[in-house]
Amino acid sequence: MVQEKVRVSTRTLEWKCVESRADSKRLYYGRFILSPLMKGQADTIGIAMRRALLGEIEGTCITRAKSEKIPHEYSTIVGVQESVHEILMNLKEIVLKSNLYGTCNASICVRGPGYITAQDIISPSYVEIVDNTQHIVSLTEPIDLCIGLKIERNRGYLIKTPNHFQDGSYPIDAAFMPVRNANHSIHSYGNGNEKQEILFLEIWTNGSLTPKEALHEASRNLIDLFLPFLHTEEESLHLEDNQHMAPLTPFTFHDNLAKLRKKQKALQSIFIDQSELSPKIYNCFKRSNIYTLLDLLNNSQEDLMKMEHFRIEDVKQILSILEKDFSVDLPKNKFSIH
Repeated sequence: MVQEKVRVSTRTLEWKCVESRADSKRLYYGRFILSPLMKGQADTIGIAMRRALLGEIEGTCITRAKSEKIPHEYSTIVGVQESVHEILMNLKEIVLKSNLYGTCNASICVRGPGYITAQDIISPSYVEIVDNTQHIVSLTEPIDLCIGLKIERNRGYLIKTPNHFQDGSYPIDAAFMPVRNANHSIHSYGNGNEKQEILFLEIWTNGSLTPKEALHEASRNLIDLFLPFLHTEEESLHLEDNQHMAPLTPFTFHDNLAKLRKKQKALQSIFIDQSELSPKIYNCFKRSNIYTLLDLLNNSQEDLMKMEHFRIEDVKQILSILEKDFSVDLPKNKFSIH
């Protein structure tokens, strides 16, 4: 464990890690300070950072398992000590770290008897298992067991629903959040107009990244979310002879394709759940791996109509939201801005 004394600077805004420790392979703790802050700023930053730490950082999880020996989720297998449900719960506990974009496949192919752990998972080189000792299943007889796994990198939660069961495979609830918990507290000092604050941030992670790494990533994500507000001048028309500025009319997808290419990073940082979408449309997008505005703009109106349970009224709602909130439109035909 590393500890440092808290030292407050009255000149420049500084942050420091005052405590850092690893309680286990799957539990890291860090405590940080930011100071000196004016009255009220500590709470503003603390609330935003906590939400970003818990909701904006991506993690990697096993989201689906498949085996020919599994007739249904609550069945038992001869020669296997655990029920299928218990195996799925053990797979849920495995902590992964990766630079994966989207999904990939992994597998477990073993022969009993034996005690099968996370180290028996065969996965791509860019997927790392944080704790190889995590128990998966115990084989009590000399049988062969092969389980196919789907690994996904995402953010937030993925809760299985009845329509997620397909092709004899079984979905696994996933909590992609690498930050297990985050708290902030404030220490005030000084009197009157000279009153200042120190912000304390406590971060617990699952071992896939350190609290310091989580703090850096959450900060970058917050900056990316606010970047569009720094480019408002690009959306205004400067008139000559010192006339008043007039806003541009909403631009269409095709007329401003070159401009959108330059803004791919900003578009990738705008998530669809930031818009007023209905739960039905949001769930359809999630099933189609559409998470950001950039993902959406890479689909045409025809693509959306091909989605299950999608209707023309839903497309009209999306077009209205895109024009109102982002001044963009979907392509009418298949097109990509990659």
